[in-house]
Amino acid sequence: MKAVVLAGGYATRLWPITKDRPKMFLPIGDHTVIDEIFADLEADDRIDEVFVSTNERFAGEFETYLAEADFDKPTLSIEDTTDESEKFGVVGALAQLVDREGVDDDLIVVAGDNLISFDIADFVDFFAETGEPALAAYDVGSREKAKSYGLVDLDGDRVVDFQEKPDDPKSTLVSIACYAFPADRLGDLSTYLEAGENPDEPGWFIQWLQQRRTVRAFTFDGAWFDIGTPESYLDAIEWSLDGGTIVHEDATVTDSRLGETVHVMADATVEDATLDRAVVFPNASVRNAEIRGSIIDRGTTIENFDLSGALIGAHTSITDGGQF
Repeated sequence: MKAVVLAGGYATRLWPITKDRPKMFLPIGDHTVIDEIFADLEADDRIDEVFVSTNERFAGEFETYLAEADFDKPTLSIEDTTDESEKFGVVGALAQLVDREGVDDDLIVVAGDNLISFDIADFVDFFAETGEPALAAYDVGSREKAKSYGLVDLDGDRVVDFQEKPDDPKSTLVSIACYAFPADRLGDLSTYLEAGENPDEPGWFIQWLQQRRTVRAFTFDGAWFDIGTPESYLDAIEWSLDGGTIVHEDATVTDSRLGETVHVMADATVEDATLDRAVVFPNASVRNAEIRGSIIDRGTTIENFDLSGALIGAHTSITDGGQF
């Protein structure tokens, strides 16, 4: 069995934080988003190779990461794009990877920006029992949120209807970006694309596939975060830290109040400040400021300035005083 970790996006909704780094490398507590996925795949003996599908722009970052990581299975598979406008779409990139790498085994596909509370081995167990295309489904608990995902209608564990990004969702059970495909169904990717179907979101492919094949759904409780926006990233940190705080041993925090969901990273400095629901990246400096619901990137200086709901890019200096 093979696995693909989708990591080819440019995460424009998280710019400038992700302008020069893949969002999969954003820290969640003591780990990055993608670490948890790699750890699960590494531990499953049924999976003998893990392809990391990324783009040329971030290839160097992934090469460095994999060279320094303790994981043995992941290898890079690079799509020929350097900008959002050049992307093949998720389905297009996946079909190209299957062809490029000569994949002819059962295939597990997971988005690298997925933070999920179940062990991927449980999903693989489910897929192995049925031998049919499968997806993981989660109840987001909000019909408004469901509009942004693929809506799943089930009869038992069989998907009887699938609607990608419905305008008027009838339920709140949605597909997350975690799929399994038998080896003899991988050709459906090419058939789908050759028919001129949407190459972008995988949900469109699942909707098309469900109308032609039996598709099963692995449902789970617990938590799931799609790390695509600043709010979802902070939500994931809140869940990971259980509302608590984490301060790196090499950070300096003096005369400050750290509220709920705060992460201060290595060599950062926080003085005379109040932080709530905030992330301060390495080598950043926050002095005489209130920071709420904000992300402060590496090497940034904030002095005499209050921030709420802000994304501040790397090596920025804001010292004029005031609020934002």
